[in-house]
Amino acid sequence: MRLIQITDCHLLADPLAPSRAGFPLRQLQAVVEHARRRRPDVVLVSGDVSQDGTPASYRHALEVFAELDCPWYWLPGNHDHLADMADARALHDQVDLGDWRLLLLNTQVVGEPHGEIGEACCQWLDEQLAADSRPTLIAMHHPPLAVGADWMDAIGLHDRDAFWTAVTPHAHLRAVLCGHIHQAFAGRHELLENAGEVAVYGAPATADQFLPGAETFSIDQASRPGYRVVELAHDGLSTWVERVTL
Repeated sequence: MRLIQITDCHLLADPLAPSRAGFPLRQLQAVVEHARRRRPDVVLVSGDVSQDGTPASYRHALEVFAELDCPWYWLPGNHDHLADMADARALHDQVDLGDWRLLLLNTQVVGEPHGEIGEACCQWLDEQLAADSRPTLIAMHHPPLAVGADWMDAIGLHDRDAFWTAVTPHAHLRAVLCGHIHQAFAGRHELLENAGEVAVYGAPATADQFLPGAETFSIDQASRPGYRVVELAHDGLSTWVERVTL
């Protein structure tokens, strides 16, 4: 099973509008075409599909993702307009991946750049993990641990401790896939009570890239757009990042 994660498209109503360092729609088109040639079984779009939250921006996204030859699912980021996004295409909270399962969380706090999972979602997550022992991935927009950039860590998942408490009893959680950070990232979180550890992966944006390790907001002018590939097998997962030359 091959899952591809695409994230942080930051599309605008104007299809020709630039971002700080490029052209979001053109870059998304290039990334999707590159990813399509990798023959994914499923594609995850992990938030900030839109920059301006307009219905037109989601229509642009639908036109691009229609080029995929597989099912695809999306979840909201802090920039997304939830109602317009859901009107454009349904939001799902879980996906059956055969021997694996994917749970999708909404960490959006309306009007704020940081994320929260919330008490109700923590309870739902605990119940879902308890009900099915298949190896599981969780996808969310905001990273549930520090990524080493001060300004970004301040706007990550604010109630990350509650998230990790909810998942600690469930050893079949194998990894978390997040967006928001606009860079390739691989980290691990040690669970409480000697319950092992969970991998956390971030992916390059299709739009602008952020400079790893920066104290303040900084664009990485040297990095290219990209996506993450996740191979799911009976004995575990492997993952890597692909970059796209424009």
